[in-house]
Amino acid sequence: MQEDIDKPEDDSNSNSSSKKGGSSSGKKSGLLEKSQSASAKSISPDHVKKSSQSQTVSEVSTKLSLKGKSPPEKPPINKRNNKILKKSNTGIVSMKKEKGSKLQNGTEDASESWLGNPDLGPFLLKQARDLVSAGDNPQKALELALRAAKSYELGANEKPNLELVVCLHVTAATYCSLGQYNEAIPLLEQSIEIPLIEEGQEHALAKFAGHMQLGDTYAMLGELENSITCYTTGLEVQKQVLGETDPRVGEICRYLAEAHVQALQFDEAQRLCQMALDIHRENGSSAVLEEAADRRLMGLICETRGDHEAALEHLVLASMSMVANGQEAEVASVDCSIGDAYLSLSRYDEAVFAYQKALTAFKTTKGENHPAIGSVFVRLADLYNRTGKLRESKSYCENALRIYEKPTLGIPPEEIASGLTDVSAIYESMNDLDQAIKLLQKALKIYNDCPGQQSTIAGIEAQIGVLNYMLGNYSESYNSFEGAISKLRACGQRKSAFFGVALNQMGLACVQCYAIHEAVQLFEEAKSILEQECGPYHLDTLGVYSNLAGTYDASGRYQY
Repeated sequence: MQEDIDKPEDDSNSNSSSKKGGSSSGKKSGLLEKSQSASAKSISPDHVKKSSQSQTVSEVSTKLSLKGKSPPEKPPINKRNNKILKKSNTGIVSMKKEKGSKLQNGTEDASESWLGNPDLGPFLLKQARDLVSAGDNPQKALELALRAAKSYELGANEKPNLELVVCLHVTAATYCSLGQYNEAIPLLEQSIEIPLIEEGQEHALAKFAGHMQLGDTYAMLGELENSITCYTTGLEVQKQVLGETDPRVGEICRYLAEAHVQALQFDEAQRLCQMALDIHRENGSSAVLEEAADRRLMGLICETRGDHEAALEHLVLASMSMVANGQEAEVASVDCSIGDAYLSLSRYDEAVFAYQKALTAFKTTKGENHPAIGSVFVRLADLYNRTGKLRESKSYCENALRIYEKPTLGIPPEEIASGLTDVSAIYESMNDLDQAIKLLQKALKIYNDCPGQQSTIAGIEAQIGVLNYMLGNYSESYNSFEGAISKLRACGQRKSAFFGVALNQMGLACVQCYAIHEAVQLFEEAKSILEQECGPYHLDTLGVYSNLAGTYDASGRYQY
């Protein structure tokens, strides 16, 4: 929708980075390796990432838009082009304000009657949006947005005012751009309450936009459960207005599937991704590129779940569709994923061919020192390591590290950190554990400076815990696991299989530190989670049973 206020020529959108990183489409979500015994297991912390920056209201929806637009090429967690709501002649829900109250930025207006001028709110909102779009002086933009919201509230009547909703979205986005995510949440919650779906599509869009922006804000805080809840509600609003088979509903299904991948909830992710694929397939040629994006995500999910043949089928079909529709420049990342599937199937020659093809394309389009080149080097290093060619493997690792240590300007730091964790895993497999830990610590330092990465940080800390356990550094191992577990609890992954196995690993560290009673508690919690998520006969669950029996025996407890 477009805004009539002062008829601005351009509602330019500020960009936000992808929830998983645009160039990391082929990455696999790492889980703790399986084991029945009390021996240490390796954890790959390379969770599928959702790295995003806060968006302005102008970004709150392609998926938000009821008019629709082609989705971005890869997990677009915060990358949306919102169409601003039209000026409405209706008012807003009445809100009580005391005279002389201070604005949130600490300033105070002497004249509320001046703020009550009906032309002032739109004027201030336009100025705020212009500043946000230009990326200049976000603090000033916040001040203007807060004053605009105050003006709208003073002019309140009994009917909902969609201009106030836009104002709240802009204010929340500005708070997010300043890193004040907790300040944005109550504003977005307020914005959701104002629109009434029965009033028409504009109200539905406004409510939908609020749910999605709130979900993104929770995601930036690492609160994946809350984030997924908001996205799910937004999807239901969209279905209610557009119907079950609209292509834009398919886009949101894929978007929600990506969020479930983030949370390592692969069953639900696969269900939603299949729903998106069915919707886009039903819409035929008008949704060919959307179907290709669905297949890329489905390939990632199948690969992560160990269904490599299905992953390969989806990825090859996606590649063919993209080439047929003139997206050759984007095919290189799909070729990397195809190589991953071939590697998992031990079809090494075909994997090398896919990687070399991707390498040539990346060098042509991105240059010699782009991290995308480094990601291919890492894959080739992994392949040669698996086939016993350690010299070639180490050479490719060194080539990748040279790129990651001196990246080109403008590369998201999360992309560098992801590459470092990948190289670390290869050094670990070569039994060079000290070098693996050093690389993980570098990656951890990068991620600590990036918002919304708690789940990834937890995975890296857990991996460091495993490596320290293998080196016999049990106290350091315990400390790493303690940090990882606390972050996983905070970001809503306390019911995932990954969390269960991490608890088991921390229990092993406790045993080595002679903290038997704490180990029992951790094993018991791991047991309940893994029985629910994996079943009683899964290798991870059986391993916990064995560990729990041993600790019961050590503590003199002989009945379960």
